[in-house]
Amino acid sequence: MFVMKKRFFAFLLLCATALFMSFAFQKKVVKVYLIGDSTVADYSLEPDFQTKRYPVTGWGQVFQPFLHRDSLAQVKHLIKADSALVDDRAKGGRSTRTFFEEGRWAEVYKLLKKGDLVMIQFGHNDGAENKPERYVNLTGYKEYLRLFVNQTKEKGATPILLTPVARNYPWKEGKLTNVHGEYPQAMKEVAKEMNVLLIDLNELSMQSFTQKGQEYVSSNYFMNLPAGKYVAYPEGQKDNTHFQPEGATEVARLVFGAMKGLSAPKK
Repeated sequence: MFVMKKRFFAFLLLCATALFMSFAFQKKVVKVYLIGDSTVADYSLEPDFQTKRYPVTGWGQVFQPFLHRDSLAQVKHLIKADSALVDDRAKGGRSTRTFFEEGRWAEVYKLLKKGDLVMIQFGHNDGAENKPERYVNLTGYKEYLRLFVNQTKEKGATPILLTPVARNYPWKEGKLTNVHGEYPQAMKEVAKEMNVLLIDLNELSMQSFTQKGQEYVSSNYFMNLPAGKYVAYPEGQKDNTHFQPEGATEVARLVFGAMKGLSAPKK
């Protein structure tokens, strides 16, 4: 009887040790949530993407390769994990207000875990005064940003604000200039007020696109397409807001590059 009990307890100890080791060596995965508008969105999730929407590409759609395991050491001050998984929740036509009102933020909030990142890029639609269903004035814009930041922190996750990526206009004397009015500055003010990490993607993209030149980015970065080249756009397309894959990849590169230069988030 004593021998049987001894063997039983030895078996329990072995099981407990195995369970502990499985947790100890379990790979930690951090989620990187992207919330924003069409310039961030993943169009490949839509039905019949190749025939109905391609080549339109949001920068979030091509962001995952930048967070490959080999690259995470460069952003270890932000992502403390063995791997990172991008969860792109951005949706075309959304402003801070409509993203919240439609329950899209609530879905992210429910899933947030300690150590996750939330990257927040809005402004394109917030400033659309001619589209009241989207428009949010500067005061409201800042309030919704504060809400996203506060609720992200509540969950022990890290918010990162990104000023809206540039459109392909207006160009002045060979330089791309700001089209987003006071919205980028409003976001900077919220970042300073709340001591939140900020990537000035508006400025970074204006500089990058200017370096490449108007002709190059118009043809290769933005959705200015010739007739007959793509199934989804038989008559061509003139669009200086949304990106082709090359443009989206350049913006994703700018974002990752900026992440490397950010300081560690303050508790």
